[in-house]
Amino acid sequence: MASIYHAILSLITIVLFSLPAWATDGDPIHLIPEPVHMEAQSGTFVLDDQVNLATDSNDPALRKSLNWFTETVKSVTGVTIGRTGSKEIHINLNKTADSQLGNEGYRLAVAPGSISLTANTAAGAFYGMQTILQLLPPALTAGTGDWQIPAVNITDYPRFGWRGLMLDVSRHFFTKDEVKRFIDEMVRYKYNTFHWHLTDDNGWRIEIKALPELTQKGAYRVKRTGRWGTFQPALANEEATDGGFYTQEDIKEIIQYASDRYITILPEIDVPGHSLSLISTYPELSSTQKPYSVNAGWRNQPQDDNVLDPSNEAVYQKLDIIFGEIAELFPNPYIHIGGDEAYKTYWAMNPNCQELMKREGLKNVEELQSYFIKRLVKILHSKGKKLIGWDEILEGGLAPEATVMSWRGMSGGIEAAKMNHHVVMTPWDYVYLDLYQGDPLVEPDTYGMCRLIDSYQYEPVPEGVDEALILGGQGNVWSESIPTFRHLEYMIWPRAIALSEVYWSPKAKKNWEDFFQRLEWEFKRLDAQDINYAKSAYDVIFNPTNIRGQGVSVTLATEAPGLDIYYTFDHTIPDLHARKYDGSNLTFPVGASQLNAITYRDGKPIGRQINISKEELVKRGNAQPHVY
Repeated sequence: MASIYHAILSLITIVLFSLPAWATDGDPIHLIPEPVHMEAQSGTFVLDDQVNLATDSNDPALRKSLNWFTETVKSVTGVTIGRTGSKEIHINLNKTADSQLGNEGYRLAVAPGSISLTANTAAGAFYGMQTILQLLPPALTAGTGDWQIPAVNITDYPRFGWRGLMLDVSRHFFTKDEVKRFIDEMVRYKYNTFHWHLTDDNGWRIEIKALPELTQKGAYRVKRTGRWGTFQPALANEEATDGGFYTQEDIKEIIQYASDRYITILPEIDVPGHSLSLISTYPELSSTQKPYSVNAGWRNQPQDDNVLDPSNEAVYQKLDIIFGEIAELFPNPYIHIGGDEAYKTYWAMNPNCQELMKREGLKNVEELQSYFIKRLVKILHSKGKKLIGWDEILEGGLAPEATVMSWRGMSGGIEAAKMNHHVVMTPWDYVYLDLYQGDPLVEPDTYGMCRLIDSYQYEPVPEGVDEALILGGQGNVWSESIPTFRHLEYMIWPRAIALSEVYWSPKAKKNWEDFFQRLEWEFKRLDAQDINYAKSAYDVIFNPTNIRGQGVSVTLATEAPGLDIYYTFDHTIPDLHARKYDGSNLTFPVGASQLNAITYRDGKPIGRQINISKEELVKRGNAQPHVY
């Protein structure tokens, strides 16, 4: 009898610890990223005008963060936190460091009469403030309602020190205020690195005072609207009016804005490839030395010579000036130099490059790129900076001091780590936030596929690699197909929310169904703040299972848990009275040419209706790799 009792008690314990933390009103506590440890308590803390904010610390960074916190609370709730009142929010820095928390961790205790937040650093306290804000209900209107925070004890700290998002402002320019808004949305989910892709073939976006012509010419291109890559090249004498750039004063303002929110900015100047905006200003820096205009979204055959000539000393002289001013502006110890997709055909045809290779004993053009990268390492070192680049910098041999950002899958990062280099993992199929996130039949045009569940299930540390060498990871947003900030939000969220949990939370706590439940609560918060986001995870996924002959068949699925799927083969609109999908293999009936499907929850449509033809399913079934 006792053994049965203990077995039942053990089962209850397992079930309780597998459930989400619950507040006293029956609603679970919804936090993203998931804290390391969280234990719900009884009661709630009511945020009203009887609350005062106190600290014993004179740390200037913390003082600035407390001002940010009170201003944010007022903007969200309408409540003014003062210096007097019967209830207290007490935020302090530890006089003796708590070894468990590190530089970015915090402890938070919410009780009905008080909130206590402690951390080792102002950064850790700031992340604790983000958690307090997330504990507030999401859907109330500022100035009205009952702002209750559930009582809870939390101990929290990040898994990785590098938690980033990259924004490409070359393909499409985003204003200073839009960049600030991007940063504001990042900090909600405890990101700490903003990778700023400032230059590419399509625009030079940063003022270099010693080279004013760079932004006078390289920052602007001819205006084109439509699908990127299909545009007509610049016409003779056509005026370049589309674009923009950031002055150095703009840059300083944004750096300070980010720093106040504990975001470090990583600047990227992409060389030797992707350099047409630089070459359009200085044609003598390429192997062909032809005059090119800044590319506005066309693809030429043969390819424009968008690669700097590594045999030309003028290239290094210009880069020394550019990186000198970049180093002065940005406090980050790293500067990103790109290094990706350098088109080396023109190097192979350049007699000066061939002479350099012979003189330096370089066997191929890959080693020539390595020569170029090592020259940049020296330039950056002279400015007190370290080099980081995309995984192509491995080709031909990697400079010992370089750090690798692995984008072409995980293999580049694995190779670099085994060579004892630090790595930031950014594999395109998990973290490229400009890829399709739902069925291309109902999504805006782009390329590839990276679903929300792909991002969430991503593991940055490959098996057999020392985790200490993996600095962390980031989500990357290339903006070829992202012409507006509103669409930028749609592409980022919610996949970057999923990645925030990958980079912050313990690996062992990853749970898709629990995450999605918390995410749907977060959607209410995004709706209340008019932040655009994709609901593609509610849509049907079509998986072709047989594409031979007339008997085409398919299975259906969804990312969001617990949805019902209804479908038709007769071109009619599927609803609750159509056939409900039962998980089996569906074969097209004789004569049927199209499958229509939609998702429902609790008797109401929740996803978009998608109509897919038999021909499209055959095409997808034949596609390699299978991306749908």
